Amino acid sequence: MTPEDRIQALGLKVPEVVAPVAAYVPAARSGALVYTSGQVPIVDGELVATGKVGAEVDPERAAQLARTCALNAIAALRAEVGELSRVRRIVKVVGFVASAPDFYGQPQVINGASELLGEIFGDAGKHARSAVGVAVLPLDAPVEVELIAEVE
Repeated sequence: MTPEDRIQALGLKVPEVVAPVAAYVPAARSGALVYTSGQVPIVDGELVATGKVGAEVDPERAAQLARTCALNAIAALRAEVGELSRVRRIVKVVGFVASAPDFYGQPQVINGASELLGEIFGDAGKHARSAVGVAVLPLDAPVEVELIAEVE
């Protein structure tokens, strides 16, 4: 199965690339690596949640939002390389979690993104990762995810 087939089997659809909210591009390629810009949980042009994880947003919802961010990163990646079957490996994921002061579950939140990448890319979706708690994210988003992929 191709990554696109797996996405369809999961009942998902790769969205349109989210338009940048500032002066940057959604993805940039350097040699065999594609770097995506940080993606927040935007669906159909709308930010679907705001607030801090551990306060206004519960961790389970935040993990679902991280999946949305990862799907948006996949959209940027596909737009850069044409088709997802050209992805050799997801090399690194960096996830940011806007966290309440007493919230320490950032790794579990970013698991939402990591697990989706594994479901879509199989072994090629296994990656190095950072999960970082921050005070605030753009647009007051609860989660932001970026990735680095090796491509053909």
